[in-house]
Amino acid sequence: MQAESILHAQAALGEGALWNPETAELYWVDIEGRALHVFDPATGHDRPYPVGKRIGTVVPRRGGRALVALQTGIHEIDLATGLLTRLAHPLTDEHLRFNDGKCDPAGRLWVGTFDMLLRPHAGTLYRFDPDGSTHVMLRRITNSNGIAWSSDRTTMYYIDTPTLAVQAFDYDNATGSIANPRVVVRFAEAEGWPDGMTIDAEGKLWVALWGGGRVQRYDPITGALLQVITVPAPFTSSCAFGGSGLETLFITSARGGLTPQQAADFPLSGDVFAVRPGVAGVPACFFGG
Repeated sequence: MQAESILHAQAALGEGALWNPETAELYWVDIEGRALHVFDPATGHDRPYPVGKRIGTVVPRRGGRALVALQTGIHEIDLATGLLTRLAHPLTDEHLRFNDGKCDPAGRLWVGTFDMLLRPHAGTLYRFDPDGSTHVMLRRITNSNGIAWSSDRTTMYYIDTPTLAVQAFDYDNATGSIANPRVVVRFAEAEGWPDGMTIDAEGKLWVALWGGGRVQRYDPITGALLQVITVPAPFTSSCAFGGSGLETLFITSARGGLTPQQAADFPLSGDVFAVRPGVAGVPACFFGG
C-alpha cells in the first residue's frame, strides 16, 4: 500500500504525529520550523503555532491545552491563545534538544533527547508526571524516538534509533517504573532507521523508517514484519492512527537533509500523508489522564 499526501506542508522536519480523539484533529510538529501544527482533515485546515524554539513533540491535555517539549523545556500551550507556560526544564546542555515522546496510560509524559552534535549516548529518557516531578528513566540514549504501551498496560516499547531495534520493557502502570529490557524487533540498516512508532488495536507496532520512505508493521511477540506502507518521501518520521474509527494512519515526513536530486525526485517530502491500512489504532493518552 502507498500513503497519499493530504497536507502539502513541506515541513523541514515533520514529527510527533498524534490524533486528538476529542477534537478530531491531528497534532504534529515541525522541529526545525519551530512550530506546533493542528490539522483538521475534515476541512483541510492546518493551524500553526510558532513556538520560537525547536519542538520535539506534543501531547494533548484537556481543557483546550497541550504539552509541548521545546529546547527550552516542557511547556503547556493554550491552544486558544498560543500562550506558553514552562512547567519543567531538565536539559542542562545547550546541544541537547527534546525529541519524540508520548503519554503513558496513567497520563505521564515520557520524552527523550537528541544531541545535535551527534555525540553517542549523550541523551536521556525522562518521565514528567502530572504532579510536576521529573524523573530520569534511561541514560546513555543517542536518539530517543518512538514509544508506545501495550493495551494491558504491562509493556512499554521504545526506540533509540541507532540501535536499529525496538526494545520492550516490563512496565508498572501504578508507579511508572520500567525493568527487564529486551529486543523484540530488529531492523537492517538498508531498510532505514527506526524513528516514530505507534501501536494498533491488535497490539502490533507500526514504525516509521527514516531514510526508508516507509512505515512497517511488526509483531512484537515474534519480531515478524507483517505489512509495509510506502511513502513518496524518504525521510518518514512518525505515524499515528486517527480519523473515523481510528482507521487512518497519518504519517509525517521531512524535507531537511535532502540532496538536490532527492528533492527533485520526491517533491512531496515534508508533507503529511495518510493511508487506511485495514486495522484500527488505539486512542492517544492525555497528560494527566
